[in-house]
Amino acid sequence: MRNFSRRDFLNKSTLLSGAVLSFPHLATGKKTGGPVIIGEGEHQYEVDHTFAKLPEKFTWQTTHNLALDAEQNLYVMHEGNRKMRDHPSIFVFDPNGKFIRAFGSQFQGGGHGIEVRQEGSEQFLYVTAYQNIKSFAKLTLTGETVWYQRAPMASGLYAEGENRSNKPEWGRNRFMPTNTAFHPSDGSIYLADGYGGHCIHRYDPDGRYLSTIGKFGRGDGEFNLPHGLWVDHRDPKSPTLCVADRSNRRLQWFTLDGKHLKTLAEPFILPANIDTHQELLVVPDLSARITLLDKDNQVIHLADDEQWRKQVLADRYKLRTQPDQWIDGKFLHPHDACFDVEGNLFIAEWVATGRITKLKKL
Repeated sequence: MRNFSRRDFLNKSTLLSGAVLSFPHLATGKKTGGPVIIGEGEHQYEVDHTFAKLPEKFTWQTTHNLALDAEQNLYVMHEGNRKMRDHPSIFVFDPNGKFIRAFGSQFQGGGHGIEVRQEGSEQFLYVTAYQNIKSFAKLTLTGETVWYQRAPMASGLYAEGENRSNKPEWGRNRFMPTNTAFHPSDGSIYLADGYGGHCIHRYDPDGRYLSTIGKFGRGDGEFNLPHGLWVDHRDPKSPTLCVADRSNRRLQWFTLDGKHLKTLAEPFILPANIDTHQELLVVPDLSARITLLDKDNQVIHLADDEQWRKQVLADRYKLRTQPDQWIDGKFLHPHDACFDVEGNLFIAEWVATGRITKLKKL
């Protein structure tokens, strides 16, 4: 498979521009009969593609990312249709998948990344938006804005006026942020500008720009679409910043100050994001695969089927718009993944009708 970027996916999809499909519950496609189990050995999971129940008054508009708060409520970000300005882009579900609330209409047309962070006695959402929005923001868990940021012009990377632009212009001098991660001790924020500057920006806890890590390229410490990132705590004595360098088809690890440590290229195709739980690291791969790494970074694949992957990637990605053809226990385009406190996994897929899957740890 050649080195596809997200723009390749968008350009090749046959989904009509602006089309919105209304699904009160996430479509699951073809049933296999009885519980579906994926994985092997101590890493087996029961698949539930219908975990998140969305009220009929709302529509799924391409699911992107997800995050859990301390109470194990699930926050789901979707890209949203910019023509539906009043429709929320963030949905919240309780630990049983029951809908709680929705907000975030300001991110319609560009919603992308979402993370929850505990700060003292409070929790906050950090949201990134690209395409028509081009911003990142700090919100309360009910959607009130704490601060809202545009392109960091102090970095010297962006075209004049980019901090005021809402035009969906692409290029390495444009601001198209994808995801955030957090320094474990000093409160600073890492922001991946995956579709724009191909770099990682660092901000202080109040959202003030500090510095930039990396640049576009294929060498160690360089990026070609740094799409997701996470602070890897699997070695608690030496946490590192791990980046899903998607179009370079690899993960890269850095010190918390941005010095390159190591690169792992195999076995990734289009690694989209990262999360950790105890000694496991999960990598949702946009090419129909979910990968676990153990404490030694040995590979454990979930739902990896070469024939299914060929079917998913054939016909210019039409399958992402045809939920009646999906098969339980198989994934199309895993875009984000996160663990809950019990080691269960939640998967968000980049599909037109939306799909949020719970993988219950067995």
